[in-house]
Formats: sequence, C-alpha cells, structure tokens
Amino acid sequence: MRPVPSAPIVGPFADRLLALDLPHLDPARRRDTVEFVTRRVDSLPSVMHLGVLVIATVFRLVVATPLADRFVRLMSHLALPLLGEYVRLVRSLGYAYIWESWPDTQANGASTPEHIR
Repeated sequence: MRPVPSAPIVGPFADRLLALDLPHLDPARRRDTVEFVTRRVDSLPSVMHLGVLVIATVFRLVVATPLADRFVRLMSHLALPLLGEYVRLVRSLGYAYIWESWPDTQANGASTPEHIR
C-alpha cells in the first residue's frame, strides 16, 4: 500500500507556521524547509504517518480559511494533547533543518550579513 503524500496536507501549515515564527526567513529557504518537513513526515512508520495526517487534515482545513494566521498563532501557543504535538513536530523539524542548513540564521529568520561574519 502506497502512503498518502503529506505535502498538500502538512505543507501549507508548515509554511504558515514558519512564516509567522521566522518572518525574515528567505522564501526559498522556507520552501526548502517545508519540503524537508513533508519528506520527514512521509518517512514516518505507517500508523504514525496516518495519525499525523489525520491531525494535519484538520489544520489544513482551517489554514485554507481567512483565519489561518490567527489559528496558527493560537495553536503554536497552546499545549493541547496531540494537536500541540503536531505543532511541535512541524516546528522542531523545521528549526532543526534551518539551523543545520544555514547556521548563520538569526532568531527572526534573517541571515547574518556577509560583512558581520
């Protein structure tokens, strides 16, 4: 059985979360990071992958509305069982990829200018 790809379900939420958390992150870097997050979700064991996609589907439906940014901000600050774990999963994968790939990234997502390095 071929697993359901997570990019159309997880990707939009990951993109919004990273855009809100790291507003100065270059869009190309954010896109690479979202692709990494979705690849990692796709590599989860089947039962866990299914569970993440069920939760991600709820988030995806809300992210498709005009209330997306409010919802993402709210969910990123709540410690709800399972729902909060999904946010932490996406955030931790994203942050790990960003600071592993571009260690000069500042806390707001901006790159350290060449003349400061």
